[in-house]
Amino acid sequence: MALVEDDAELRDAILAPALAESGFDVAAFGSAAGLYRSLLHRSFDVVVLDVGLPDEDGFDVARYLRSLSSIGIVMLTGRATSPDRVRGLRHGADAYLTKPIDLDVLMATLHSLSRRLVSEKAERVIEGSWRLGDGDWNLLTPDDACIDLTASERSLLRTLFDARGQPVTREALIAGLTGDVYDFDPHRLEMLVHRLRRKVAAGCRHPLPLRAVRGKGYVLAVTRGASSAPARA
Repeated sequence: MALVEDDAELRDAILAPALAESGFDVAAFGSAAGLYRSLLHRSFDVVVLDVGLPDEDGFDVARYLRSLSSIGIVMLTGRATSPDRVRGLRHGADAYLTKPIDLDVLMATLHSLSRRLVSEKAERVIEGSWRLGDGDWNLLTPDDACIDLTASERSLLRTLFDARGQPVTREALIAGLTGDVYDFDPHRLEMLVHRLRRKVAAGCRHPLPLRAVRGKGYVLAVTRGASSAPARA
C-alpha cells in the first residue's frame, strides 16, 4: 500500500503506524513525485492519497493512476464540499474520506476495498488460464509453465491484464513503462511485445493471446476459453 500525504506528522506519526498495525505493508511518500519514482520499480494494490500535495493536485494523481490500472484509490483530504467529492470519485477514487479522519472508518474502508480487489483478481484468474503469479513477476501459462518477467514485461502485462480483455492504447502502455512518455521511443514498445511473444513461444506450447489492434494499441485476449485459440498478430 502507498500512503501519499505531505503533512509529515500526520503521515509518519499517525497514519503509517495505524496502517501497519492494521496489517498493511505501507510505503509512505510526501509528494506525487515520490510515488511516481517508486512506481518505476514496484507496484501497489491500494493508495491512500491526499489532495493538497506540494507538487501535483491529488485529483490529477488519481486520474493518472486510474488510467494505468485498477489500483484501489482512497482519497483523504480536508476538502469536504460535494463538488470536490464528486470530482474525486469521477477521477477514479474508490472512496473519498475527509479530515479530520476517523481511523476506524479509514481502516474499515481499506479492508473492504482490499477484499473487493482480491475478489476481482480471483475472477481474472478464473476467466482465463493465463495469469500472473509471484507478485506479478511470473507469467503462468495454460500448461502450467512459469515464465520469469523483466520489470518492463511485468508492467506491460499488468496493464493488459487489468484491462480485462479490452484494447489498451499504446500511450497507456508506454505510460506504464516510463516516467517520461515524451522521451520514450514508441518502437521500443513493439520490440518489447516481440521479445515477450518469443519468450513465451520458447517456454510454452500455447501462443500468448496478445494481439495488435490497428490504430489503437494491444489487447490481451484472456477470457473464458481464449487460451486454446491461436493469437493473431
